[in-house]
Amino acid sequence: MSAGQFPQSGEGFGALRQFARRERRPLERCELCSLGLGPDHPHLIELAQRRLLCTCEACAILFSGQGVKFKRVPRRVCSLPDFSLSDAEWDGLMVPISMAFFFKNSLEGRVIAMYPSPAGAMESLLALESWNELAARNPVLEGMEQDVEALLVNRLGYSRGHSAPEYYLLPIDECYKLVGLIRMHWKGLSGGTEVWRELGQFFTNLKARAVEITEPSKAEKGSHA
Repeated sequence: MSAGQFPQSGEGFGALRQFARRERRPLERCELCSLGLGPDHPHLIELAQRRLLCTCEACAILFSGQGVKFKRVPRRVCSLPDFSLSDAEWDGLMVPISMAFFFKNSLEGRVIAMYPSPAGAMESLLALESWNELAARNPVLEGMEQDVEALLVNRLGYSRGHSAPEYYLLPIDECYKLVGLIRMHWKGLSGGTEVWRELGQFFTNLKARAVEITEPSKAEKGSHA
């Protein structure tokens, strides 16, 4: 397993430190035109380097088209309560921890599976057949925008018998945020209480923002056939 194209250095996570730091900092500026930015500003992703850029609204609109060097990261967060993924299928995805995110890489023409770790975002091997089977049973994945949206799977509570698995369709910068939180707060072998508190707050906030997307039942699908 490797770190793939995801940044592992402090520089690579610079665009996301506003998510994880609490201290006061100088005014952030657009990385394309240097205009001052508010806390809730857009992001662009540089496709070749998988690098996030903080931008103003004008630059985000300018570079939000397809087939360019940058893509604009969307803002929608969707929870998927009807998502179908069995324990056996999860094991078959070969993710070594109980959390991962999956996105479509347009430059490589494949779906990439990543999981957060204290060292950064790590890539896990993902067989195309495994993803195709998952997508066929969960049509919501057809609407996942390449490069800038991801499927986030959280089975941390489920693996401990505390809660059901959680599934989200969300912006890729939220995945970087999650990786940054773990990297910044992890202590020792088990992570320490601080990182688990931060993770709990992350998913509480995510759930509060999310809009539920439910799939029609098989009976409903049959009635419209």
